[in-house]
Amino acid sequence: MSLLDHVEFAVSDARTSQAFYASALAPLGMVHLVHVQTAAGGDRHGFGREGHPCLWFHDQDVPGRGTHIAFAAATRAQVDAFHRAALAAGGRDNGPPGVRERYHPGYYAAYVLDPDGVNVEVVCQ
Repeated sequence: MSLLDHVEFAVSDARTSQAFYASALAPLGMVHLVHVQTAAGGDRHGFGREGHPCLWFHDQDVPGRGTHIAFAAATRAQVDAFHRAALAAGGRDNGPPGVRERYHPGYYAAYVLDPDGVNVEVVCQ
């Protein structure tokens, strides 16, 4: 079991972010699992695998600066596929797939900024 149960953050437009994450996270087997209304009347979306949403985002709030999310990949090919899918979905490159030896010799990752500038990483260790 992962030590990370879930992450949630604010976005400027939940519909735009839902489309971005649906494409960008598909290579990891993550899918849109749930949509609920927030107390403020906004939209909250949950993504995950095997019925467990581990990534949540909502609108009707101020998106935070400096937010970073890292997802684990089983293979380097999944890292590459995430990067391609995220860019095709409108993400901005923040570091192409490759080894980041400053962390350790087997740290293979890619980074993309989502529509709100959240730094999304996928890493295969």
